[in-house]
Amino acid sequence: MMTKVKYKLGVDIGGTFTDFFLVSNTGESVMHKTLSTPEDSSIGFITGLKELAEKCSLSDDEFIQSIDTIVHGTTVATNTLLTLQGAKTALITTKGLRDALEMRRGIREEQYNNHYQNVTPLVPRSLRFTLDERIDSDGNVVTSINVDELELLVEKINTENVESIAICFMNSYLNNTHEKQVAIYLRKHLENVFITASCEVLPSIRFYERVSTTVVNAYIGVDVDSYIASLQEKLKKLNFKGGFSIMQSNGGVVSPEVVRKIPAVTVLSGPAAAPIAGAYYAKMLGYDNCITMDMGGTSFDASMVVDGQCITSTDGDINRYRIALPSLDIITIGAGGGSIGWVDSGGLLQMGPKSAGSLPGPVCYNRDGKEPACTDADLILGYLDPNFFAGGKYTLNKDKALDQLNKTLATPLNLTDIETAAGMYRVINMNMAQGVRQVSVERGYDPREFLMIVAGGAGPIHAGEICRELEIPMFVVPNAAPIFCATGMLLGDLKHDYVRSYIKRFSQIDKKTFLALYDDMIQESMDTLSSEGIEKENTQLVPTLDLRYVGQYHEVPLQVDMDNVSSFDLDVIKNAFHKEHNRQFGYSLKEEGTELEIINVHLRAIGITEKPNSFAKMDDAEPVKNPDFALKSKRIAYIPELDDVQEISVFDGDLLTGKYSIEGPAIIEQINTTIFLGKTYDCDTGVGGSFIVYNRDHYPNGFDINQKKLGK
Repeated sequence: MMTKVKYKLGVDIGGTFTDFFLVSNTGESVMHKTLSTPEDSSIGFITGLKELAEKCSLSDDEFIQSIDTIVHGTTVATNTLLTLQGAKTALITTKGLRDALEMRRGIREEQYNNHYQNVTPLVPRSLRFTLDERIDSDGNVVTSINVDELELLVEKINTENVESIAICFMNSYLNNTHEKQVAIYLRKHLENVFITASCEVLPSIRFYERVSTTVVNAYIGVDVDSYIASLQEKLKKLNFKGGFSIMQSNGGVVSPEVVRKIPAVTVLSGPAAAPIAGAYYAKMLGYDNCITMDMGGTSFDASMVVDGQCITSTDGDINRYRIALPSLDIITIGAGGGSIGWVDSGGLLQMGPKSAGSLPGPVCYNRDGKEPACTDADLILGYLDPNFFAGGKYTLNKDKALDQLNKTLATPLNLTDIETAAGMYRVINMNMAQGVRQVSVERGYDPREFLMIVAGGAGPIHAGEICRELEIPMFVVPNAAPIFCATGMLLGDLKHDYVRSYIKRFSQIDKKTFLALYDDMIQESMDTLSSEGIEKENTQLVPTLDLRYVGQYHEVPLQVDMDNVSSFDLDVIKNAFHKEHNRQFGYSLKEEGTELEIINVHLRAIGITEKPNSFAKMDDAEPVKNPDFALKSKRIAYIPELDDVQEISVFDGDLLTGKYSIEGPAIIEQINTTIFLGKTYDCDTGVGGSFIVYNRDHYPNGFDINQKKLGK
């Protein structure tokens, strides 16, 4: 009996391209890219579905019916916050705290910049309303809610045509009855207004972090809710009946209903999938630690995986707005294929962060772009074939790129076109190398000791020089590198994060209270995962404690074992904290006997999902073969080590499915990505379906992926 083909689909919408990764239950996979549609991201989403149907030789209806699961990474929340095009939002808070949103932490971000200006609050002062309510520091009600005040408040909100409301009261993390009371009242009397309370988003200590996160959630809520509703409606019209999930900032997936309620969980929805995919590929190759770098059309993302776990932070900012929800620690900078080259007031060449995006795109896209971008430089330097961009789907106009580069940059800089393009290449590589330093060196890790996994359509062209700058001797380009985030969508598990504040010195921790907090979160998480169809045996609970030495201002998140929590083994937790503090900051106060203090208890509940079975596996037994059969052509390209151009070999990477070894300088072209090997780089293929690129000077006898020692 023939097996009925069923598909799982990962969809990642970027600033330039929308990526699709389709996996069937028979083990086959399809990668696809289509141009993003910034005016309405769902248009590109649906267009891509129809193009995939054609690739699979199915009608639109047959294809949609065969999809079991769609996991989607969306940039709607991010873009709304970056462009400040969110809903007209009001804030309701405790009397006397109206200006806390604008005062922030009272610390200037740039202490020595006399021209520094505070970020404009998402809610203007005229729309910050207060209620005469108060809950004390022990959680007791001091002043109750006055319903008459609420009636007047509804009138003001109606007069101002407010679209969204954030509710955040002092000490509501200890007692949320007032927030719930106000939320219920407003939802009853303001049916068409998006309403969110801090107890629903972030029930933890630190008022500014809580109010800022709640306001961000309200500000982006209308746009995200509208987008998800629109996309669900379009999928319904296509008769899609499978499961539909959204990628969260914490690297887990969640239902659309949760996202529509707490949209702030998606502010890093797309980039969060990269470290998930990175952890998977690193594990497949036998490594626990890796750095992922993903260079797309608009941005460059870098993140870390340590001991098989993606690094998580609750101290994030998007466009200078604080979001204290758990999210993967990802550094994002404006460095992508669309990053525009420009000359600053000092006459120095700069790259980005402004991007040409997909419309008009780089000059070579021939869509009326006037400003030379990174892709134009890569084309001029010979790294891209103008007739084979995206496998020949798009033809690049090299002559137009050269003309605009000369007019805009080369002539003002008094350089040749090759010198200018090479300068653009070097500058953007330095920018990306600095991004990797931010996520590694500044976190106390040496990047030379980590497996570097390179992704994105443009990443493998630039990876060699980035690694040279960082003294990283090798990197891996996975077989799914061009659509890495879309791949990660299908590898994510269901994840829900919970937090409770409990501020006590270790000597004062009450065992019963401490365990009760975890029991409460565990019960809530089990109920949620059960409603999502996850069996108890497929759940995993990961506790984290926010700890610090008494007298410190900032705490250190420490992941602990559930066994240590259940057994209330504080000595093990203490020793683990001293060790982690020493790793991050170079010292601990263990010998001094300084007491520890707990601030928050966290719980991450993970629902293990079924993973696709089509990812390539390692084959060590296969002999190394001659790659000459895959030689496509010869091409003039810029060689960084020589600071000059020369003719080099171009190989068809899609034909190199076995074990091959290619000596640089060379170019390996695939339909959706290109790998550039500098003069000192060699490449081995066939290891897990990936490309292993290593510096010949560092590994004169070749690199063995099984040695598990990367070295400095």
